[in-house]
Amino acid sequence: MLKIIKRGHRKSPKPEPTDLEFEPESQPITLSLSMEPLPLLRDVAVLDRPALFLKKLQLCSFYCDFSNSLKWVLEKELKRQTLMELVDFIDSGSCKLTGPMQEELIRMVSLNIFRCLPPASDLLEPDEDEPYQEPSWPHLQIVYELLLRYIASPETDAKVAKRYIDHIFVLRLMELFDSEDPREREYLKTLLHRIYGKFMVHRPFIRKAMNNVFYRFIFETQRHCGIGELLEILGSIINGFALPMKEEHKLFLVRALIPLHKPKSISAYHHQLAYCIIQFVDKDYKLAELVVKGLLKYWPVTNCQKEVLFLAELEEVLEATQAAEFHRCMLPLFRQIGRCLNSPHFQVAERALYLWNSEHIVSLIAQNRNMILPLIFEALEKNTQGHWNQAIHGLTANVRRMFQEMDPELFEECQEQYLEKETRAREMEEQRELTWKRIEAVAATAGGEDMVLVS
Repeated sequence: MLKIIKRGHRKSPKPEPTDLEFEPESQPITLSLSMEPLPLLRDVAVLDRPALFLKKLQLCSFYCDFSNSLKWVLEKELKRQTLMELVDFIDSGSCKLTGPMQEELIRMVSLNIFRCLPPASDLLEPDEDEPYQEPSWPHLQIVYELLLRYIASPETDAKVAKRYIDHIFVLRLMELFDSEDPREREYLKTLLHRIYGKFMVHRPFIRKAMNNVFYRFIFETQRHCGIGELLEILGSIINGFALPMKEEHKLFLVRALIPLHKPKSISAYHHQLAYCIIQFVDKDYKLAELVVKGLLKYWPVTNCQKEVLFLAELEEVLEATQAAEFHRCMLPLFRQIGRCLNSPHFQVAERALYLWNSEHIVSLIAQNRNMILPLIFEALEKNTQGHWNQAIHGLTANVRRMFQEMDPELFEECQEQYLEKETRAREMEEQRELTWKRIEAVAATAGGEDMVLVS
């Protein structure tokens, strides 16, 4: 008979609790006790409502398992009805919430919404037909609605509520933006925006926390579900910035917003990002040069769809750009636009040519035509002579005609320089071919006797 003898192992020491770990009492309690209905709040005396309110919050501080739809059906329905009653109670304002009532409310909310998110699935396309849906959403939605009504209520005093909606609560709320359920992210967006508006003391902390989310996304993971929602909140925040703009806000533009053009998944949040960028330029037109050079720094090389997004954003930025800022960045800008004009991807070339549809941009180009036309004339001629797409031919002809009417002498001068360059290029090619023919002739006349074979 064989006996398996276990060797003695040294018991590993219990890890020290850290600030990032949740306290034991903040963990959701799995529903294990029988839940009995409580009387409705409206059916009891006003003096008895605070105590009943606390009991109902405790009743909702249980975690229901939604992995099995047949499990705890009655308990789930009872919790749902209780949560709905709490929402109506907060919304009615019939009873002013005391400090202990607010503390227990936030505790119950925390027990329900703060949880480990499921492992991230493969990156989904922005137009995915069936996004992930949180199984516990029937309860989670009502808890979010309860929190939203509490924050938005005029009865909620920010000076008192900030004791419970503190920095830790806000930080954990922002961690939930990585949820793959778009319904949850929509609620989180509204909640964080309301918190930013009501709790002025939290505003610098929220901006800093957003910075950290963006930094981690850009430089570490390049994966986060809620970047678009955070940028949407940020767009409203930027709109409220006072002038002259603080240096910290300009640093945020340089260190976080402009580098957000780098990740491959930019299409998922580009609309919100472009809005934030335009808000900065509208607030302070002197930032236009910084933004244009930032776009050029992260300009895509092989991703044509991303290039189309950059060109659309660039047009909006140039619409808000003044002459002085345009003059300082136009040379590298139109070198890049020249490359876009010759792109074999017709949408890139088309989007670049659409820049000439803007009267403001055309006026900026006209003021600096002596430097811009020589940079892009070759690209325009190559499009006219050989681009495969007929729509590009038509748009290019319109731009050429515009320059020709703008300054006939400059246009003719550029055309002469282009023809001279082409003539020199042909002569050099002919000279190269002639040189190779001579080399071949010498090799042929030398014969095989001068060749050395190496075994």
